[in-house]
Parts: sequence; C-alpha cells; structure tokens
Amino acid sequence: MELSRSAAWSALVFHKQEVDKKTIRDMFACESDRFVRFSVKWKEMLLDYSKNRITSRTMELLLELAHSAGVDEKRQQMFQGEPINFTEKRSVLHTALRRPSGYVLDVDGLNIADEIADVLLQMKNFCEEIISGKWKGYTGKSITDVVNIGIGGSDLGPYMVTEALKPFAHGGLEVHFVSNIDGSHIRETLKRLDPQTT
Repeated sequence: MELSRSAAWSALVFHKQEVDKKTIRDMFACESDRFVRFSVKWKEMLLDYSKNRITSRTMELLLELAHSAGVDEKRQQMFQGEPINFTEKRSVLHTALRRPSGYVLDVDGLNIADEIADVLLQMKNFCEEIISGKWKGYTGKSITDVVNIGIGGSDLGPYMVTEALKPFAHGGLEVHFVSNIDGSHIRETLKRLDPQTT
C-alpha cells in the first residue's frame, strides 16, 4: 500500500490540523519541560527540535508511520548489506565505512570489512602524502590544490566534511568543488589553477 494511504498517515494528517491551531510560544507556555522532552544531547552535539510544531502525540504518530513503512526492517537490511537500492540493484554500504574494525559484513558471500579497512588505510596514507608534500605532481612540485568532481552525494558529502574540518586544517592545500555537468564550471575552476600543483 502507498504510504500516504496508510492509517498512520491519515492519523498524522488529522493530528496536524490540531497542532496547526497552536503556536510554538503557546506550546512552551503550556510545557515547561518542552526543551528537555524535545532535545537530545550527545557529547558536544545538541539536536533541539523543541522549536518545531510538535507534541508527544506527534512523535508517537511519526514512530507509528515509520513502523508501518517498515523502516526498522529496511535499516536492518541496510546494515546487513542487502540490496535495498532498487534503482541500481545493489547494497547501500556507506554505513560500513563507519563500523569499527574487526566486524564481519557479508555481501554476496564475501566479508567486505577487510577490504574496506584496506582501502581506508590506503586513503589515509595518500592524504598524508599529499598534505605533507611527499606526493608530487608530474613536474616534481607539491600539490597545492585538489578538485573534487561530483554530483549529489559525491559533491555534498565531501563538501560538508571539508567545511566541517576547516578549523583543523593546517593550510597549504585548497579544495575546489565542481558539481555541474555544464563544462563552464570545470573550465572556470581549472583556469585559476596550476596543472603542476593540482
């Protein structure tokens, strides 16, 4: 059944009409513990969703919707390496990159965890060589610029990580992002860069 035709969806639509009658200010006035109930803190990260038009009932209904949509099963299939990407008929394995070493992830009868660990180590070594200046360009000069070419997650993920880690950068390396299939984006980026150090 289509999710928008489910009972859980209908219950949320009805509930929204009730919640829309209240303002966030009203909700805080009636619920002195609202921030505590609708926020989560982990180490230095805080997720504060108390300033959204939600109630405890909203959360219950959202969980019912997730349950009726089979989110738990899909999440488990994803962590087990099952092919849940239906358009490409393959596993969604980005979660495997964040698992600790020593785990087993069986995909098509092969434990891919060791291969992932090997590739991550190769990436680490390569990055250290670029950053330290040991890795040279074709004329023997150190690399000063890196161009990331990607669309969607192949652009947004690396861009997000680069932005998040900027405060920890040591300088000396500039990262550029090209995320458009129009040739003008890559041309404009490359004309400012030296091929010997890119």
